[in-house]
Amino acid sequence: MTETRLVVACGECQVHWYTDYEPAKCTDPDHRHQPFEVHRHRSVVVLPDSTEVTAVSFDATDPYTRDQPPDYGLYLDDRWQPPWPHDHLDWPDLGVPDDATQVVPALRSMLARARAGERVEVGCLGGHGRTGTALACLAILSGHPPGEAVAWVRANYCVEAVETTEQEAFVVGLSG
Repeated sequence: MTETRLVVACGECQVHWYTDYEPAKCTDPDHRHQPFEVHRHRSVVVLPDSTEVTAVSFDATDPYTRDQPPDYGLYLDDRWQPPWPHDHLDWPDLGVPDDATQVVPALRSMLARARAGERVEVGCLGGHGRTGTALACLAILSGHPPGEAVAWVRANYCVEAVETTEQEAFVVGLSG
């Protein structure tokens, strides 16, 4: 982890903003605005089968600087538009994918790249909910029991990973 920043998210509008860097993107007083602290992740995670993936959060002030750029990225938020090869999964913030049938093939493909020696990364906005859920799914695909995958990712990546009960249920229900 590096520096911590305060972000506000509007679930109804599906927008967020950094309070210190930009104006509010939703000013509707009837919308629920959720403030939360984010920290920037550029974290190498060693999966249960010893495969390495890097988990990242989107830093709007400097999203693409790396000591070494990845060979491939799988991103769970459309804000990511890096200059290296990448794909996106449609995955709403604080939720789970509407079309879960695309998740396992995308994660298996990324896992195969990592096992072949490529530097790969997976990321969303804050690096916790969607990224943590994807990491827990990767743990399952690399041999970890589904019922223990959320605890595993919180112990081996970030205690804030997998943010909602819906995301926890998605992990436990994963069929690969």
